[in-house]
Amino acid sequence: MSAPSTSAAASPAVTDKRQLLEYMASGCKPPANWRIGTEHEKFAYRLSDLRPLDYEGEQGVGMMLDKLTRFGWKPVAENGKVIALIQDDGSSITLEPAGQLELSGAPLGTIHETCKEVGIHLQQVKAVAAEMGIGFLGLGYQPKWPRESMPWMPKGRYEIMKSYMPKRGKLGLHMMQSTCTVQVNLDFDSEATMVKMFRVSLALQPIATALFANSPFKEGKPSGYLSYRSHIWTDTDPDRCGNIPFVFEDGFGFERYVDYMLDVPMYFVYRNGRYIDASGQSFRDFMAGKLPAYPGEYPTLKDWEDHLTTAFPEVRLKKFLEMRGADGGPWGRLCALPALWVGLLYDATALDAAWELIKDWSHEEHDHLRAQVPTQALNTPFRKGTVSDVALDMLEIAHEGLVKRQRLDGVGLDESRFLKPLFQIAESDLTPAEELLLAFERRWKGNIDPIFTEYAY
Repeated sequence: MSAPSTSAAASPAVTDKRQLLEYMASGCKPPANWRIGTEHEKFAYRLSDLRPLDYEGEQGVGMMLDKLTRFGWKPVAENGKVIALIQDDGSSITLEPAGQLELSGAPLGTIHETCKEVGIHLQQVKAVAAEMGIGFLGLGYQPKWPRESMPWMPKGRYEIMKSYMPKRGKLGLHMMQSTCTVQVNLDFDSEATMVKMFRVSLALQPIATALFANSPFKEGKPSGYLSYRSHIWTDTDPDRCGNIPFVFEDGFGFERYVDYMLDVPMYFVYRNGRYIDASGQSFRDFMAGKLPAYPGEYPTLKDWEDHLTTAFPEVRLKKFLEMRGADGGPWGRLCALPALWVGLLYDATALDAAWELIKDWSHEEHDHLRAQVPTQALNTPFRKGTVSDVALDMLEIAHEGLVKRQRLDGVGLDESRFLKPLFQIAESDLTPAEELLLAFERRWKGNIDPIFTEYAY
């Protein structure tokens, strides 16, 4: 969900919106300096009973983090408990609310490097897992255990969100405790490029959701959705989730997004190692020194950085763009997501082609895709065909974009090879979720437990 917070008290005060605009614009960098940041989450569970890990104990998340420090990770503590690990290269291992383990990768130059990073991480966590009698599973939603039985990790921001979420939607706690995703963070060189990338990626996010649909179960049974994780976001918090149609309106840019974020209610202020509950309060009031939770005090850019992490649209803007529409999945598909978006957005010709693909889609069509894809995925009707047809067009554009990048590995292969799992899904019209449902109905005979062995990392 986010990197560990750091104290902002010593930073300059933010009292003018221009400071926020300058912060957003400071993310612009020349294409030669564009990087790829890949994040993925996974469920950890005890092999003995398939239950998720508590924080404490010999098979706990805390012990797992402690054991990972042997690989050079540095611990980050909150109230005396390790809640994250960091490396000097900018990568981190963090905990989602119920102990889902997230790797936030370093900013890297190629998908080859990203895939190597993911591979090394999985070697490390599997080495620790073998010692502890635990396993890891890549899915979009916890397939067996009810949300109410999931643990909570000892992180202050989660306590605040835990109390606030049920006030805004029915499924916010499910999002926190029972979901996993994979996402990629990408750069831009100007406001105009950001706008074009944002529009293309936001329009095509439901297509990515369909290709990566991998969460068909809830409490051991089919949920009726192919991406139940994606559905959950539709009833989490209307103030900070859902489609953001203003992205497609004339005049959209950094200022319009800043205005949007200023209207997103706050969760917290982090000061001197503790989280101050400011849930539902206004960042605008904070800038005026009138925040009820922290009267007479002003925010810093670190507060703004934290606040940016508390909105959850399908594409999120910080100093870079985050693609957030995909379910978690197995190792082979973790490299496919960054390949898809890098291919579409990092080559100018591919970006133009992707824009041509979506430029005349209406707001109603965007809403239709967002509403229907969690249930129907690639079979969602769209115009004269289905989402599967759009997915194939999208993949062909991404393939050409990756070929043109000419980032070769040690044996001369370019990055387009990482799209192979997605072409197989689109060409077969069989999503990972539908593959899981077939296994459940046939060889598992209605028992969800084999998923923890057949689909484990």
